Amino acid sequence: MSKFELKLPRMGESVAEATLTSWLKEVGDTIEMDEAIFEIATDKVDSEVPSEVDGVLIEKCFNVDDIVKVGQTVAIIEIDGDVEESEAAEITDGKDVEVAVQEEMVSEAEQAVIKAKADTSSTDLVIGDSDRFYSPLVKNIAKQEGISFEALETIPGTGKDGRVTKDDILNYVKNGASSDDVKAPTAEQVKPAATVADRTSAPSSVKINEPVIDKPKVQVSRGDEVISMTRMGKLIAKHMTDSVSTSAHVQSFIEVDVTNIVNWRNKMKDAFFKREGEKLTFTPIFMEAVAKALKKYPMMNISVDGDTVIKKKNINIGMAAALPDGNLIVPVIKNADQLNLVGMAKIINDLANRSRNNALKPDEVQGGTYTVTNVGTFGSVFGTPIINQPQVGILALGAIRKMPSVIETPEGDFIGIRSKMYLSHSYDHRVVNGALGSMFAKAIADYLEAWDPNREI
Repeated sequence: MSKFELKLPRMGESVAEATLTSWLKEVGDTIEMDEAIFEIATDKVDSEVPSEVDGVLIEKCFNVDDIVKVGQTVAIIEIDGDVEESEAAEITDGKDVEVAVQEEMVSEAEQAVIKAKADTSSTDLVIGDSDRFYSPLVKNIAKQEGISFEALETIPGTGKDGRVTKDDILNYVKNGASSDDVKAPTAEQVKPAATVADRTSAPSSVKINEPVIDKPKVQVSRGDEVISMTRMGKLIAKHMTDSVSTSAHVQSFIEVDVTNIVNWRNKMKDAFFKREGEKLTFTPIFMEAVAKALKKYPMMNISVDGDTVIKKKNINIGMAAALPDGNLIVPVIKNADQLNLVGMAKIINDLANRSRNNALKPDEVQGGTYTVTNVGTFGSVFGTPIINQPQVGILALGAIRKMPSVIETPEGDFIGIRSKMYLSHSYDHRVVNGALGSMFAKAIADYLEAWDPNREI
């Protein structure tokens, strides 16, 4: 008999740790290879971790709600025979995986903040009395950037229990901290009236002393039910409020006649299911139209980084999907412009099914460059969706309805019944003007209205 250490695997380039949410096996249980042992949650997605070997679970190294870093041993499994030589070398030789991951993350941090670095002194970070936990990675970045303990305490944390994550401190350095802010403040620089706004919102040349406004306290009456927000609910709430405070949202709306698409799908869906074993929904048709429009208007496929614009090479479309608990998740269709309609339908169905079953991988909800949400699924005619940062646009698909419409013909106009819907395009007015935002939505509408009713699939 020998022992095998099951470690937390890599879950994406930007994921360094995860929260252990539940154990699916107990000590003494027999485990088969690829059988899920425990569940973890990151700030991107929840997923199961399978066993790499057959054996018996003999030890749990972490409890539920513990934070586990990539490369740490989570469970020990007793297996028949000896551990393979390659596996033993992986466990014992070279640097510990956790150390390697931290070094990689620090390297990424150095590249991300190089623009924001001023002539700061590399003073040691002295952590004073605090109820907050700071990971070694966060403290390392703070030390390298000369961020004082007082400044570190003001950074809002998005991690578990308000912990400051790598992204939090990098965003602070890139977007909020000037060279004066990150240096350890002198006695003359510290003012009793200074607020968080002084260090994170105001330009480096201006210091504004704004009073902190207390939020009104919610009154709880007898009979009211107090429900704690889920971890994902908290993340979504913060992501949405951050987006509204970051981007100047503006919307354009356009009505689309999709009669040809409705008739074509009704004609093709049974044959498609028989041939491909997949349902043919409207979603892949809309995604194809969005991919074509992003190809035509590449300045909608961008992100904003301070005073610069990053034009994305790949067209990766996020697809907002509703979960059984009412939350949303956004799996990403990578290189959507390179897919035909059959491939698009298969990927969309797969992502949607695994979203509902909580089986998405962390990499599958990252890297989106534009997002589409289908508010029509719930009966909404149109909506004003919030941009999924750091993207600059999001399209809402309204419900398809039969409506009386004026039909123009060479013989004259007449009233007919047509299938119509609204497209609602929200975009970031900092970098996307009304002309581009409207032309992009119009390009999608034109593609849908020109649908060939005799198209083969």
